[in-house]
Amino acid sequence: MDRVAIISDVHGNITALRTVINDIHMRGISKIFCLGDSVLKGVSPDLVIDLLHSSCDVILKGNCDEACVNSRIRTWTKDKIGPNRVDFLKNLPIFFEFYMSGYFIRLFHASPYSLEHVFNPMFRNHSTKYSDIELENPEMLFENTSFINKATSDAVPDIVGYGHLHTPFIVRFKNKALFNPGSVGAPIEMLNTINEISTSRFSTVSSYIILEGFYGEKELSSFSFNLVRIPYNIDEEIELIKKSDVSNKGEIISALKTAIS
Repeated sequence: MDRVAIISDVHGNITALRTVINDIHMRGISKIFCLGDSVLKGVSPDLVIDLLHSSCDVILKGNCDEACVNSRIRTWTKDKIGPNRVDFLKNLPIFFEFYMSGYFIRLFHASPYSLEHVFNPMFRNHSTKYSDIELENPEMLFENTSFINKATSDAVPDIVGYGHLHTPFIVRFKNKALFNPGSVGAPIEMLNTINEISTSRFSTVSSYIILEGFYGEKELSSFSFNLVRIPYNIDEEIELIKKSDVSNKGEIISALKTAIS
């Protein structure tokens, strides 16, 4: 059988990415797909892009990647990664699809509507700044849209994988499935508060998902999901942040230590 590691939302955290890539390779997995948001929030976006480029078979564009490369002003991240990596991010695809053990699987960063519209099966955004980009129905994630250059007559996926939320899950829905690998570099626990920092060690760990089946095969056969949670050396990453000249060090460090958005 074949195995594919699905990672997402590294956000410039090179310590976490190296840990996750090493774990994937220790399991004998060579095929890695990344669902975007390689940059912003962390202080090593250049190293992250280079490691993803050398390690991944597929890298998709996320909303933070898009925000970085389309900014008309100089930013810390844009200066850090340089023009060649900016061009690399700019030209990344927005979705990828394949068959595995008879299932038609489609991957994107957030949804088939944009790099930000999203469905969260656990928490609603009615009263937040994200309310206008929230998808109400999980069925919308399986639709063929003009954003991904699909016609209504095109094949509809059986399984959809997406990032953006930074919180991992696997959900069964009407003979279909949704999954989210969570975040490598900026994990979030939606219900965490600063008062519960003593237990946040269970949610500040990186995560990714392994798909196991027969890659490229259209005949229905054995298929499985494996959600992996793996701790990385947060203190090492915090030292990199402290030594950097990024302006919002305290905010980045606090998010890493608490898994609070």
